[in-house]
Amino acid sequence: METLSQTPEPKPELKPTPKRRMVNAFAPTVGVAVFLATLFTAWTPNSLFASNLQEQLQMMLTPQAAPEEIINTPQPQLRIGIVAGHNGNDSGAVCTNEDGEVDLTEAEVNLEIAELVKKNLESQGFLVDLLNEFDTRLNGYRAVALVSIHNDSCEYVNDEATGFKVASSLDTRDINRAQRLNACLVDRYQRATQMTFHAGSITADMREYHAFAEIDPNTITAIIETGFLNLDREILTGQPELVASGVTQGILCFINNESVMPTPFPTTAP
Repeated sequence: METLSQTPEPKPELKPTPKRRMVNAFAPTVGVAVFLATLFTAWTPNSLFASNLQEQLQMMLTPQAAPEEIINTPQPQLRIGIVAGHNGNDSGAVCTNEDGEVDLTEAEVNLEIAELVKKNLESQGFLVDLLNEFDTRLNGYRAVALVSIHNDSCEYVNDEATGFKVASSLDTRDINRAQRLNACLVDRYQRATQMTFHAGSITADMREYHAFAEIDPNTITAIIETGFLNLDREILTGQPELVASGVTQGILCFINNESVMPTPFPTTAP
């Protein structure tokens, strides 16, 4: 029996339904709305001027650095100056033994403490300059801080001649920061050494220390006399690391903006 072959009927062409067309037409509208919303957010009352708006749009369209790139950017090292009092100029106070022979000078003690402070600060990542008393580098010297280390007389004055003294420059562009460096050195040095703050013997020579007038006026500076070479000789020569630690902690307190109680900041000579 002969079989008739059947030709398949062509399938009807599918046409977008009204719903599909509506979705396709709506997509560009959403994109425009998102852009306008972003644009409106950028156009705040503080950015009503066209030039400001143009800058903000340019920033929005410019590829920004990834967060990790910003975090890993190396920061510039802070510079700190440490003056070893009297070094390169004279001996400072001179101590003699019972035979009248010189057995210790202030310059020696100052230098040992200054070198230890330098080492401590460098271990914290700072750039540290160890300077002499009348170092030519002091002229216009710029740093986050400059501290000059000294000590008081070898002579016996009385039983009260013990302890340390700190004075900051009054001729500075930022008296508040100068007071802060002063307060940090007093607080941290006293905590580290348990020595007394001998504020009553701070002299005009300390407040008018020559380096104060030589350095850049933006450099915050102070002078510290870490003790009396007579009654405080044992700690100054026997525990210089402890003394240097107190000075170091005072400088770090200032640089790190640590909490500290205010201390007297004398403005007139005794």
